[in-house]
Amino acid sequence: MKIVVTIVGKDRVGIIAMVSNILAENDVNILNINQNIMDGFFNMVMIAEMSDKSEMKFADLQKTLKEKGQELGLDIKAQNQAIFDVTHNV
Repeated sequence: MKIVVTIVGKDRVGIIAMVSNILAENDVNILNINQNIMDGFFNMVMIAEMSDKSEMKFADLQKTLKEKGQELGLDIKAQNQAIFDVTHNV
């Protein structure tokens, strides 16, 4: 399943590494990253593919990313790409 991960928050060292580690630990392969920093605010959109071999359910991955983001003052969301596509095509 392809997923879209978005991250928004104040820039700090290690954001990409933290998210990448969580994804790697759960057999999620990063396919594409687009990130920028504007006036000290970090914004990133990541397209990834969750392996069928992943022992973690998608809902649990969403929760893990959200909670880790909250700990660091970041808004991190993971969405199924199919749902993301439908909600962003008007």
